[in-house]
Amino acid sequence: MITILRLGHRVVRDQRITTHVALTSRAFGADKIVISGEKDEGIVEGIKKVCEEFGGDFEAEFTENWEEFVEGWKKRNKKGTIVHLTMYGLDIDSVAKELAVKAKKTNMLIVVGGPKVPTEMYNLADYNVAVGSQPHSEVAAIAIMLDRVLGKKAKGRKFKGGNIEVIPNPRGKTVLQKDF
Repeated sequence: MITILRLGHRVVRDQRITTHVALTSRAFGADKIVISGEKDEGIVEGIKKVCEEFGGDFEAEFTENWEEFVEGWKKRNKKGTIVHLTMYGLDIDSVAKELAVKAKKTNMLIVVGGPKVPTEMYNLADYNVAVGSQPHSEVAAIAIMLDRVLGKKAKGRKFKGGNIEVIPNPRGKTVLQKDF
């Protein structure tokens, strides 16, 4: 199971980016997102609606305290791996194969920040990983990380349930709407 932890959500400033972190996490193969920071039930409800419409069992929830969440996750997942995505970490290509093996064998917590990430997160992580050494989006970092770790498993997967299925089409849009 791959869980994404989004640090430091701010309601007024981060609604769109946090939603995109969640949608990208879902689309690229993560199982769950936990959001810390200012509580915003609209994001959780929005993700639930996407799952209802497009299928899948991706989960979204808030946590009051990200440090307690990480410590609890570590206790529940003794062999699990914590990966913190930061532009200051190891180049992803130097650890991608190792992380892909770990993701197949154990649970993984992937952490992305918003505002300045506290030093404690760097120390709690098993890996501090960079998808680039320049400022970039958390959405891009999640997409690249999940692509490197899950590869083909993340691409083209089918989501069970849902009312809408998008069919690849070289021109235009093909959407199947389930009738009830």
